[in-house]
Amino acid sequence: MNQTAQLKTYVAHVGIDWADKKHEVALRLAGTQDIQRCSLEQTPEAIAAWVAGLRQRFGEGKIAVCLEQARGALVYALMVHENLVLYPVNPQSVAKFRKVVHPSGKKDDPLDAAMLLSLLEHFGEQLRPWVPDDVATRKLRLLVEARRGFVDRRTSLLNELQATLKSYFPQAFTLLGEDLTCALATDFLKKWNTLEAVKKLKPATLRAFYYGHQSRSERLIQERLALREQAVPLTQDPAIVGALSLAAQQLAIALASLRGVITTYDTQIAEAFAAHPDAFIFASVDGAGAVLAPRLLVAFGSDRQRFDQPDAMPRYSGTAPVTERSGRQCWVHRRWARPKFLHQSWVEFADQSRRFSGWAGLCYSHLKSKGMGHWAAIRILAIKWQRILWRCWQDHVAYDELAYLKSLKKHGLDLYAELVPGTNTPVNNI
Repeated sequence: MNQTAQLKTYVAHVGIDWADKKHEVALRLAGTQDIQRCSLEQTPEAIAAWVAGLRQRFGEGKIAVCLEQARGALVYALMVHENLVLYPVNPQSVAKFRKVVHPSGKKDDPLDAAMLLSLLEHFGEQLRPWVPDDVATRKLRLLVEARRGFVDRRTSLLNELQATLKSYFPQAFTLLGEDLTCALATDFLKKWNTLEAVKKLKPATLRAFYYGHQSRSERLIQERLALREQAVPLTQDPAIVGALSLAAQQLAIALASLRGVITTYDTQIAEAFAAHPDAFIFASVDGAGAVLAPRLLVAFGSDRQRFDQPDAMPRYSGTAPVTERSGRQCWVHRRWARPKFLHQSWVEFADQSRRFSGWAGLCYSHLKSKGMGHWAAIRILAIKWQRILWRCWQDHVAYDELAYLKSLKKHGLDLYAELVPGTNTPVNNI
C-alpha cells in the first residue's frame, strides 16, 4: 500500500505539539473540517486515558499521529498502542513550515498542534510512518548512544583537567603519563594534587605507587623521581594553587567514576550485541571492533524496509553530498542537516577501516592523490561501505572481503587491480 492510499485508511488525524509537562492536541475526523482540541498532561495515566478514549470512540480504527520527536517520553508511551501510527517530523522542518504559515514568527502551542495536523494531511504522502525496531535493536541503540554520551563527557572533563594542570602543576603530565583518564593518573591526583605534596613523598612511596599501577619501567620511574627532585613550582600563590588543586582533584574523581560507567556500558553492549541475530554481519567487518560494530548494526536497525535502496543510508546518514542549483549556478556540498550520532558512526568506522581493509586503504590513498581532503575522502569511503553492508544486511550474510574483491575484479575496476585479495600488498597480475 502506498503512502497516499494508507493516509485514506485512517479514521482520524492528530497533531501533537509536545512539551515537557503538557501537550497540545489537535484532532480531525476523516472527511470533516472541524478540529477538536485538548491538552494532555505528560503522565502515564493521562496518556493511557487519552488513548483509551480514542479506542472507545474509534474501536480498532487506525489513527495517524504527527509529532516532532522520534523518541522521548511521549513516543515511548504512544508506540505500544497498535491503533496509533506515528509520523515523527524533524523539528527543523516544523520550524521552517511554521515560518511559511506564520511569517511574523508567531508561536503558540495550540496553533502548532493544528499546524502539525495540517502538515500531516497535506504532505503525509511524503512522510514515512515510524516503525519501531525490535526490542533487541532498540535496547542496543540506547546503550551505544548513552555510551557515546559518557565518552563525550569524559573528553570534556579531560580537556578541563589538562587546562587546569597547565595552570599550576605542569609537571603532572610527566609524572602521570599521556593518558590522564587511566587509573594511575586519577588515583595519583586524588592523593597528591600539588607539586608540594609530591615533593614531600619518599621515593619508595612513589615507586610503590607506580608498581601498584603496573607502571614498572625502571627508566620511566627514574625520570619521574629525578623530576620530583628538580621540579620548581610554576606558581606559589596560595589562592591559585588552592583553588586549582581542588578542581584537579575533583576532576580526577569524576574521570575515575566515568571510567567505571563506560566499562559497565561496554559489558552491557557486548552482551546485547552478542545476542542480536544480525551481530554476525557487522562483527565480520575488520576495523569495526567491539565499539563500532554495534553502532553499525543499530544504524541499519531491524526493519529491512526502512532502507530499501543502496543509496538510502548514505542520504539519511548525511555522508552523501547534495546538489544545489540556482539560476546558472550549480554546486555540490556535504549535507548540513544530518543525524549527528549516525553520521559520526559511519565516518569513524570508515576512518578505521582504511587501516584494516586492503581495498579501503588503497581507495583512500587514490582519493587523496587526486587532491581530495581527508574528511571528503573518508565520506566517500563511508558511502562505499554503506552500500556493501546494505547488501549484506539485506541478504543476511556476513561480509567477505575476498568475495568483494573478486566482484570488483569481475567488473573490471582498475583501482583495485593492485591488491592481492585479503592483504595490503600491491601486485600487477591480479
